[in-house]
Amino acid sequence: MFAKIKHVAIVSQQYALLAAFYQSVFGMRTSPNFKRFSRAITVGDGYVGLNINPRKAGRPAALDHFGVEVEDTETVLDRIQTKYPLADFVRRPSTRPFAGITANDPDGNPFDISQKKMENRAGVYLENTGEQNPRHISHIGIRTMRPDEMARFYSDVLQLEERNAGPGDPNHYLTDGKVTLTLIPYKIRDYAGTNVLPTGMDHIGFTVEDIDACKRELEEAIDNNPLMNPVPFGRGKEGGARLELAKRQAPYAQSFISDPDYTLLALRQG
Repeated sequence: MFAKIKHVAIVSQQYALLAAFYQSVFGMRTSPNFKRFSRAITVGDGYVGLNINPRKAGRPAALDHFGVEVEDTETVLDRIQTKYPLADFVRRPSTRPFAGITANDPDGNPFDISQKKMENRAGVYLENTGEQNPRHISHIGIRTMRPDEMARFYSDVLQLEERNAGPGDPNHYLTDGKVTLTLIPYKIRDYAGTNVLPTGMDHIGFTVEDIDACKRELEEAIDNNPLMNPVPFGRGKEGGARLELAKRQAPYAQSFISDPDYTLLALRQG
């Protein structure tokens, strides 16, 4: 594929705890050559790096953005400049190893762009084996008011392949063959029974070999360290409404949990 979805970023006040959570529950690993622990912690599933950044003043704690590695960055930038006037990009400093360039789609969602042997990139995700672990990131959900246009943008600019949605499924699914970008239509009325969310990043989807085994290992991790206890998802009237909405927005998921800092995780068995 021309583009590969190679990293996801979270901003958190508990970035070290989150790294331990994803290592304990999903078997993600840190790179032996990663030296930026005071700035961030990166863990990976063999294909995708999960970059967990410490929260700084003025920056919300949230699921923040995703990043792609492309065959040729200049081709991507040319497509953005000539076809999508609402999209733009900025070149990043060398302190950001995943991001040679950060762009925004026409809806304002930022995403990182990198290329092998790029000058201002340290090459961290080249250390991934390319083979996904049994528990791996398989989907990234984004809420958008213009899903049709966003699907055209990511298909055209990054050459991600669109897969057909099931009957009655309004989402768009664009994939690099291993990881799928899920574009979820945003309607504020969908949130009438729960907290209203803005457009933007929604969830990380994990495929696991056995959901029950994954949850048992989560319980063991909590027994060893109570701070790893995820925030309950779906509890109470409003939580129940949010859970039902999540089921509609991520129909491929069989279960939902959150990490200890509220990031929504959609689990499916495969």
